Amino acid sequence: MPVPTKKVHFRNVSIIDSTGADPYSGDVLVENDRIVAVGTVDPGHAEGARVVEGRGRTLMSGLCDAHTHFSWNNSADLESLGHTPVEEHLLFCLESAKTFLDSGYTMCVGAASAKERLDVVCRDAINAGRFPGPRYLANGPEIAVTGGAIIRSITKFADGPEGMRKAVRELVAVGVDQIKLSMTGEEIADMHADDTYFSEEEVAAATREAHRFGKRVCSHARSAESVKMCLRNDVDIIYHASYIDAEGMDMLEAKKDTVFVAPAINWLVATLYEAEAFGFPQEAAEAIGYKRELDCAIAGLREMHRRGIKVLPGGDYGFAWTPHGTYARDLQHFVELLGFTPMEAILSATAQGGEIMLRPDELGKVQPGYLADLILVDGDPIADITVLQDHDKLHYIMQDGKFHKEHAADRGLPAAPAA
Repeated sequence: MPVPTKKVHFRNVSIIDSTGADPYSGDVLVENDRIVAVGTVDPGHAEGARVVEGRGRTLMSGLCDAHTHFSWNNSADLESLGHTPVEEHLLFCLESAKTFLDSGYTMCVGAASAKERLDVVCRDAINAGRFPGPRYLANGPEIAVTGGAIIRSITKFADGPEGMRKAVRELVAVGVDQIKLSMTGEEIADMHADDTYFSEEEVAAATREAHRFGKRVCSHARSAESVKMCLRNDVDIIYHASYIDAEGMDMLEAKKDTVFVAPAINWLVATLYEAEAFGFPQEAAEAIGYKRELDCAIAGLREMHRRGIKVLPGGDYGFAWTPHGTYARDLQHFVELLGFTPMEAILSATAQGGEIMLRPDELGKVQPGYLADLILVDGDPIADITVLQDHDKLHYIMQDGKFHKEHAADRGLPAAPAA
């Protein structure tokens, strides 16, 4: 017997399609794992579909976190990350993956794993349908030079060009999607954020070797010199870029079609203002430079946005003061601190999310032919971007045309008349 076609008809929704168009009212039809109609749906084509009455709620693409750490375990003790037994750590990673999906995030870019295979195992388990989670690009432990590790217990050490090539090959053999270089310091680890630890030759060797195997390179790069080093050597994703200078800004603009920046702005905000309960009061954070770094980062990121450089939300969630499940705070910071409109912030987390996932023609938009990764929001994110932080307002979460979450209160409601 033929297998019945699975269809879902979202009726009378406010559509944010992530093309840049203003929201508009209409219907969306999903068939199997794809969106097949947006705006107007042919009644004949929708025959037999399950109907979800939107009643004006907002239908939009699932979100992307461009700097994800499944294995960061909500701890205030950074070194403990490397000492958690692997069995318990894997369980936490799978729980983190589900939390991302519960939060409306259907795309995530791994930005370092606390152990060599945690990201890879999680990605493969999600892809096999064994556990719920977002579409994921896996990373390995971040690579640092001797004396340049932010968290020693989770770092893969390499020195010199040949050491970098060897480290990259080892991680490629594990099955990662990208390679992470930890090029600069971090004040909370008693290392200056504007100090650069890698040499030019080391960055060049690591990047060339990764690209030779078809892997992208991302970099923890806070200093001005590290950003320029990344750009000179074709690093694909730059994390932070807090202290970028005028020369680096021009270099970045020249590569704005191919390079992504994910600043992890919430890490700076939370470390400065919200870590006191974990032994790091604001006065201490200011004294070691986090206020200076936040101010510099805001200025630089506002200029990047003005120049059309791709700045994406997400990053460093999973520490005690940046806990898992609070990911959409980045979007609020983009609007309130970086000068993005709510629509621009949404585009950075949806359409540009599809780009950084390397699938711009099927992820990040509500358009015919795109994969049906959708969230139905009880509210208007254009009027109030913070609504995306409220999990109770995420009434439906769909991935691959299947519901991960359904709004229980909708069950048994009478159907609204057809538009």
